[in-house]
Amino acid sequence: MENKGSDEVETLKTKFLSVWHNVKYNDESVTEACYDASDEDSVTGNAEAFRKDFASRVWLTYREELPPLPSSPLTSDCGWGCMLRAGQMMLAQALTLHFLGRDWTWSEAMSLQPLDAETWTATAARRLVASLEASLQGSPGASDQASPPTHRAHARGSAEEADAHLKEMYHRTLVSWFGDSPSAELGLHRLVGTGLTMGKQAGDWYGPAVVAHILKKAVEEAMDPGLAGVTAYVSQDCTVYSADVIDSHEAPRAGPSSAEGPASPQSERPVSASLPPDGRAVIILIPVRLGGEKTNPDYFNLAKSILSLEYCIGIIGGKPKQACYFVGFQDDSLIYMDPHYCQSFVDVSTSDFPLQSYHCPSPKKMPFSKMDPSCTIGFYSKSAQDYERISQELSKVLQPSTKEKYPAFTFMQGHGRDYDLSAGLTPEKREWPFIRDPRRTVTTTGDFVLL
Repeated sequence: MENKGSDEVETLKTKFLSVWHNVKYNDESVTEACYDASDEDSVTGNAEAFRKDFASRVWLTYREELPPLPSSPLTSDCGWGCMLRAGQMMLAQALTLHFLGRDWTWSEAMSLQPLDAETWTATAARRLVASLEASLQGSPGASDQASPPTHRAHARGSAEEADAHLKEMYHRTLVSWFGDSPSAELGLHRLVGTGLTMGKQAGDWYGPAVVAHILKKAVEEAMDPGLAGVTAYVSQDCTVYSADVIDSHEAPRAGPSSAEGPASPQSERPVSASLPPDGRAVIILIPVRLGGEKTNPDYFNLAKSILSLEYCIGIIGGKPKQACYFVGFQDDSLIYMDPHYCQSFVDVSTSDFPLQSYHCPSPKKMPFSKMDPSCTIGFYSKSAQDYERISQELSKVLQPSTKEKYPAFTFMQGHGRDYDLSAGLTPEKREWPFIRDPRRTVTTTGDFVLL
């Protein structure tokens, strides 16, 4: 009986700590919220359109009560998986552009409940009470997820309504790819499993450059036919080799034609996802470092210019050891999506799983000066022709100012192998300095070795 009592005490301690972390992160969200009452008058442009656009983006956060992660007993990524979640959000935005188009917004975006301090604390408290009651009664804990929305009857009388229904199907399928189960194509379990091949384990800190390589491999290895028209490219040493990107656009991906998991309605692919014959879209990921120990202020305007581009899918980075996903800016502050909110597991294998917890109505902002210099910038290129335009426009944006001596990254003609200085190295060493060798004793900052 003593052992049983001790176990129950430890369980209660764990639950209280979980609630505390939710409240702790919630306090930060309130102080950094994008739109307080005092900010409302200073907002330029259409605030309602901005909120709808923001709330339509896929929000991926910490989750608990998951199936055990690969090679680990862990059933939650709370406290360590924020960079992986930020990477998932950036990848989800690329897929949203690919399948739904930049102008798409979720029909229920404006009906989401605001995540203010009272709401977040109450949610955590409700989870605690429900789980404690379940523990005492010996029954499974109640979920804090909202009940699945009642499906509205979609009128098929017009092309617009049919297209809206089709896009909602794509929206749900897209979210399911990021589910927290071993079968989800781009879920946490797949990313952690991929990280194992790069020396990372569940519970480790993942930097933005390592996550870029993990995302690339996850997209390349995805088995769902719906993802066959997309691939990813990671720059080498802050250099994008144009011939390699063009090859990625043109080369057909090898792999099976069918797989388990949620199927995409390929026969009803939206116009926004159409591709040239035998062509693929490419998600371009560029790990960079915008300064030494702190972000160099000379790069602030560059970040603003990049985030203003229609084909930019955002930046993953954040504060030191606290990752987030930057999606825009307001004056001298970055607007971002925060993964530091622990939610319960959602089974995305059901056809009507709730979508509300995958969308956030409350944007947050952070001064550029607090941004960690180590980050990964993402772009979506629909076709080889699209890439030519992107590379030309970005090359102009990247022209160093009188203050900046070097561009953040560059574009080079030809293939990376044409400039290969790492012939004979293993694949892991070719990715240095973005993937660290744990046997090295050199002092490092972020994902880069400072000489």
